[in-house]
Amino acid sequence: MKTIKKGLICLTLLLPCISCTKKEKLLIGGAGWPQIAIIDKASGEIEWSHPLTPEEECYDVDMTPDGEILYAFKLGAKLITRSHETVWTYEVNESEALYSATCLESGNYLLGIAGYPARIVELDRNGTPVKELSFQTATPELKRQFRHILKTAQNTYLLPMIDKHKVLEINESGKAINSVYCGGEPVSVAVAENGNWLVTGGDTPYIMEFDPKSHSAVRTVETKDISYGALMYVGELIPYKNGNVLITNWDGRSNEKTQPVLLEIDPDNKVVWRLPFLPKIFNISTADSFFE
Repeated sequence: MKTIKKGLICLTLLLPCISCTKKEKLLIGGAGWPQIAIIDKASGEIEWSHPLTPEEECYDVDMTPDGEILYAFKLGAKLITRSHETVWTYEVNESEALYSATCLESGNYLLGIAGYPARIVELDRNGTPVKELSFQTATPELKRQFRHILKTAQNTYLLPMIDKHKVLEINESGKAINSVYCGGEPVSVAVAENGNWLVTGGDTPYIMEFDPKSHSAVRTVETKDISYGALMYVGELIPYKNGNVLITNWDGRSNEKTQPVLLEIDPDNKVVWRLPFLPKIFNISTADSFFE
């Protein structure tokens, strides 16, 4: 699970704390936006950006603890520095599509590759493969296999299976050990503080929270449930420790350009923060939160 780095809370004015001055930043990207960028969450201003070629259309972004940038595009994944220098590049073949790239707490990197078979590849800090798992999805269209995958604290993998309308959990041997039917087209999954699975529906605009043991939905969030705005294509989400959820709201296939591209909602579905559509920020479907 992606960790949101938080500064320490100052307990007294007599003990000043540098971490208290840290601000939340968001690393953002998405298909159809010709860059990845870091924005200051409070102001919405772009503080850093990296241009992408058409072949590098971004599907996933993540920030390393050292401040380097990992991103996935159809035919590969790349780790770069803030100075735009490439640390390493991992390439897949033309019959595959790389839609998911995340940083692991171990310092390694996790890639999810659609294909025949599909593959989960773990890289070390130098970008060298150290573990690989192959499995079949029984879905011929690459873009309908899965998107953002997750490695759990139990060393299993959660796969939002778009065409199968479910989240599949497999172990390190590739054996299915759990499956939760979500309906719609799940594209992202995260684990909440209580252990439940938070699933986004992509073109079926929802967020659902599931108890993975009972397979029951304990919360469903659609446009009618939130206090402001409309959900478009709901991409990656970020769960906060206080129960809030940050949602990417991709609008790449809609003429509707008045809705927020990012939303944060609280457990009561109240929108507590939003980033409006801007000529310079649009088509956001992936994000990572960090403090500096």
